[in-house]
Amino acid sequence: MDNTDSLSPIEIEIIPYLNLKVEGIMEKSGKDKTTVLRALQFLEKKGYLELKSLNKKIVDLDVNGIYYGKNHLPERNLLMIIENNNHKQVNELKRLSRLSDNEFKAALGVLKRKVLIDLKNGRVVLTARKEELTKKFPEEILLEKLPIELSELKDLDLLAFNNLKSRKNIVEIIEEKSQSFKLTSSGMGIAGKKIKLDLLEEVTPKIISDFPKGKKFRRYDLTSKVPEISGGKKHFVNQSIEEGKRIWLDLGFTEMQGSLTQTSFWNFDALFTAQDHPVRDLQDTYFIKGIEGKLPNKNIVNLVKKSHESGTPGSKGWQYSWDSEDAKSVLLRTHTTCLSVQALSKIKVLDLPKKLFSIGKCFRNETVDWSHGFEFLQSEGIVVDKNANFRDLIGYLKEFYKKMGYEKIRITPAYFPYTEPSLEIHAYHPEKKTWLELGGAGIFRPEVTIPLLGEPIPVLAWGPGFDRLMLLTHGIKDFRDVYKNDLKQLKEIKSIIQ
Repeated sequence: MDNTDSLSPIEIEIIPYLNLKVEGIMEKSGKDKTTVLRALQFLEKKGYLELKSLNKKIVDLDVNGIYYGKNHLPERNLLMIIENNNHKQVNELKRLSRLSDNEFKAALGVLKRKVLIDLKNGRVVLTARKEELTKKFPEEILLEKLPIELSELKDLDLLAFNNLKSRKNIVEIIEEKSQSFKLTSSGMGIAGKKIKLDLLEEVTPKIISDFPKGKKFRRYDLTSKVPEISGGKKHFVNQSIEEGKRIWLDLGFTEMQGSLTQTSFWNFDALFTAQDHPVRDLQDTYFIKGIEGKLPNKNIVNLVKKSHESGTPGSKGWQYSWDSEDAKSVLLRTHTTCLSVQALSKIKVLDLPKKLFSIGKCFRNETVDWSHGFEFLQSEGIVVDKNANFRDLIGYLKEFYKKMGYEKIRITPAYFPYTEPSLEIHAYHPEKKTWLELGGAGIFRPEVTIPLLGEPIPVLAWGPGFDRLMLLTHGIKDFRDVYKNDLKQLKEIKSIIQ
């Protein structure tokens, strides 16, 4: 089939040079690599050629490797020092070598593994023969050969590469991608020829009003792949937050806001968390040194104190002496539930029912892994209603997660110091093949509500993690990928805002 009437200007410009390689086409046509490759892709679509991608892994010097190539590897420098200072103490040799701690330890380990030295009573003893002192290490020989293809490394070179790879910034692997092509029979028929097509390329007002006689438009191939355009858009974290807020607002909730720093009073005490509870320990909480916060009015403070020490009707409290000074300590909030109890302290019973929410950042001294971070977003919510019950709580949660795209969630019984009954919400992570905990919920205990509201009014409360929802929504496998701002990832993630 003759496709010449669909050839674009850039295709026509490179056809005379199709007998050359990609680099030759670039040189002869004066086109940049992107333009030439795009034209080749168009020609492949029309059946004139077959494109091939070649990927090479090149081993080359990294930052430290460049320096060591000019100034010797640390083990060579150390060996020369030891040669003139045999039987010296380790610390003395470190001082003489002027190597960093990491370099000295690595060099000492290398020389010991090569059986060139020995350690006796804290002293370094040279065990190498004279000819071994001047013989080049395999690692030194490899550095002189670089750059080299990874596939070409054999025997000692490969061993030397593996040794250097385990050390910091000496060698690196660079992936090189190149393109080549093979002409089809149709391509061979047009390669090297100068093609002239007198075709119309665009529609203009003049052409519409007075179409040129005997002319025709170039045939456009609508199936040809065109370059992707990465338009500007909001960060997917901000998109997700906006979507979460919209859902709660649509459900009739009002947003709560508050400071990232809180007193222990609002973060723990008002939530009936005992002052000796492990959660207050530095292992979990970031306290701010040298700052003392202010407590609310004395009436609320006294009621919270009483709740802790002797309880409320039907409760014995924690049976200890509550310390107001401990409640003044300032910290980075460990949850957004501190906003809920502050809101409860301002609510008037006559204004009920109330539905409030927040989506905000929290901080905990967690070990970072694929599902945990030391700072994270939490979706907080409370419903203050004299007629509210546990079934209502489950209903609100299911409705929220349904609107976020999760039909299937698992709700299980749980324990929290300030809610009774309590539950945990889990969602299934298909990549990790595990149920992922999203957070807890429950009904505030009377020990929380009576000091703040004056009576034991049911308060439905929840505070599931919001970042974990984003993992599932956007198909992200690792929590750490949420905030690393990888440009490729940001371009590929689709907008969730409808």
